[in-house]
Amino acid sequence: MSDSHYEALPYHTLTDEEYEKTKKLLNRAPNATELAIFSAMWSEHCSYKSSKRYLARFPTKGKHVIHGPGENAGVVDVGDDWVAVFKIESHNHPSYIEPFQGAATGVGGILRDVFTMGARPVALLNSLRFGPLEVPKNRYLMEQVVAGIAGYGNCIGVPTLGGEIVFNEIYSKNPLVNVFCLGIAKKDEIVTASAGGIGNPVIYVGSKTGRDGVHGATMASAELNEATEDRHTVQVGDPFTEKRLLEACLELIRSGALVGIQDMGAAGLTSSATEMADRGDCGIEIDLAKIPLRDASITPEEIMISESQERMLLVAKKGREVEVAAIFERWDLDVAEIGVVTDDSIFRVKKADALVAEIPVKALTAEAPLYDRPVKEPAFQDMLLGLQVEALPEPKSYSETLLTLLSSPNFASKQWVYQQYDHMIQNNTVIPPGQGAAMIRLKGTNKALAMTTDGNSTYALLHPYFGGAIAVAEAARNLACVGAKPIGLTNCLNFGNPERPETMWSFGLAVEGMADACTRLEIPVVSGNVSLYNETLGLGIYPTPIVGMVGLIDSAALIETPLTPGFKAPGEKIMLIGDTREELGGTAYLKMIHAQERGYPPNLDFEKEKSVQAVVRKAAAAALLRSAQDCAEGGLLVALAESCLLSPSEVGGKVEIDAPSFRLDGFLLGESQSRILVTVKPEDLAALHALIAAEGLSSTLLGETGEAALQVSVKGRSRPLMRVSLDAMKEAYENGITDYFETHSGSRRRLNDNG
Repeated sequence: MSDSHYEALPYHTLTDEEYEKTKKLLNRAPNATELAIFSAMWSEHCSYKSSKRYLARFPTKGKHVIHGPGENAGVVDVGDDWVAVFKIESHNHPSYIEPFQGAATGVGGILRDVFTMGARPVALLNSLRFGPLEVPKNRYLMEQVVAGIAGYGNCIGVPTLGGEIVFNEIYSKNPLVNVFCLGIAKKDEIVTASAGGIGNPVIYVGSKTGRDGVHGATMASAELNEATEDRHTVQVGDPFTEKRLLEACLELIRSGALVGIQDMGAAGLTSSATEMADRGDCGIEIDLAKIPLRDASITPEEIMISESQERMLLVAKKGREVEVAAIFERWDLDVAEIGVVTDDSIFRVKKADALVAEIPVKALTAEAPLYDRPVKEPAFQDMLLGLQVEALPEPKSYSETLLTLLSSPNFASKQWVYQQYDHMIQNNTVIPPGQGAAMIRLKGTNKALAMTTDGNSTYALLHPYFGGAIAVAEAARNLACVGAKPIGLTNCLNFGNPERPETMWSFGLAVEGMADACTRLEIPVVSGNVSLYNETLGLGIYPTPIVGMVGLIDSAALIETPLTPGFKAPGEKIMLIGDTREELGGTAYLKMIHAQERGYPPNLDFEKEKSVQAVVRKAAAAALLRSAQDCAEGGLLVALAESCLLSPSEVGGKVEIDAPSFRLDGFLLGESQSRILVTVKPEDLAALHALIAAEGLSSTLLGETGEAALQVSVKGRSRPLMRVSLDAMKEAYENGITDYFETHSGSRRRLNDNG
């Protein structure tokens, strides 16, 4: 092929410089199929060419870590010969183009990442971002995404235990759909995605290959516009096939016939074959004529980069091909021996006797471009940080302010979403959706695993370092609130166009903040994903680093009677552990009441954060606490309200505070970090004080639980500052999202027609 027309090829996305590099690596011009392979493997989505240099900052070692970044998912030891396997991934662009299938196949993909490691998936979480629900398109996107997540997870039989949902104008053209999966396995059953054994057969299993998802990896590595909004780039999922594939793969792993296995995810057959060969330091040769196809007219380029779902590539031990085939045939899945492991470190693609592509494996992996992108602080950054607190009017009515916050979709109950998820399937769920961190039991042990997803894009916009650091700290704090010790972290880094220096400035600082928090809090990063080019027609999202974190609970008592946020009974003491400062920058109160997103976000003291979490975990293990709730978005006032709303016995609280030395709204609605609201029986108060003092922390005794209302008073004032009945709070909280789908859509649809 001459250079004169390579740019017109349909599956080519290389820059001129990258194209020239392929010629040097091959000592010739690449053909059309090779260009498609290079384009897919060198895409941002597959190569991490703009982000890899930053990701090396993350701490990846720890006493629990068995496999860190580089495998399909991270693996951590949880004791008793069990391991937890987990990862978070994005499916952002597909979910804007085709929200039901985009979200559904995001679930399918992350499930495959986990069960290819030999683990049975036992829990799903998600982290979602949408534009305001007043806009019909945003309601449509949310409804379809939730239906897609529910439809796939429910059908395959893996519980979805919640996550987080945030609404902001910036996500109207770029919704974010990040999906987390956790699986469990026996330590000796873990397998990796590595080819090996010269002459071993390469076997294709699962569904047939079609044109759906062609160009998916490269589509995810570019800004959205009318040209990229092609539905053919979005995969089509089938959870019932995935369930059969899951069971067949786990059966195969137990048989001992397997060498290595990998999901055909982004870039499909191309990435699975080349990455397995790269890890095994070998070559792979495949024959396209042997691949099961839906359409005989599909071209070699399309076969190589199709992202049709529910497909795996595996390397089996030579001589056990019949045994492997029998397993997949018994599960009514396609299975075909399509190639062989070679000793020449070449990725060779044939179609019968014709040579289609021949590329050194390292040319596609180790030789992929790595960019040191220009970095520049945004010109508007100083303006964003400027906040004149004294110019802000304090609320005339704290009761109305609270109800306004509770009725907003960001704070309102997500029951409309959670009720679509089957969270009790598998019968392991200890803490269900909507109660802070989720928790599942490990049957046959005295252990449980807690998990959460967290992130605050407003903080990351205003100060990327603290935005990244606080995402880690808040996730760990949520785990502490159920008594869990963090043992590993996965992240999904959602940012705009990396070719913009301002994007890379925020990316680098956010990673630095996350890395520092992980190091100081001793939480290793074991897996993750980078999602760049979240822009449409030049408008990018806020920097949105999302953290998925897993914690271990080694206490039968905390599994039998889990620690949750809701007040449990009248007459118990309400205590705030940690310090409160006047920190209104970047708060939900500032955004929702004063229509401003600006100011410095809260400061984070790593040592105080570590101590607060340690105190709460120790108190939980000693059965001193009746409830625990992180003070995060919305500050102390929202934490108090949520503790009332999540009470299983409709218990409220009566709080009396000292007049602070700064603004009252700063005390009640500021978002100072490293604070946890707890309740304790009066007879256990002294023991809790002793634990707090031992860590050198401060605490504030706020009041007592009681009747079904939230009352806040200031000492020295004759009348309460506010009093809101539980019924009034419930009305605001429970209708904040459902009203949009009943009022604006005419009816509340649980699942769309696809579901």
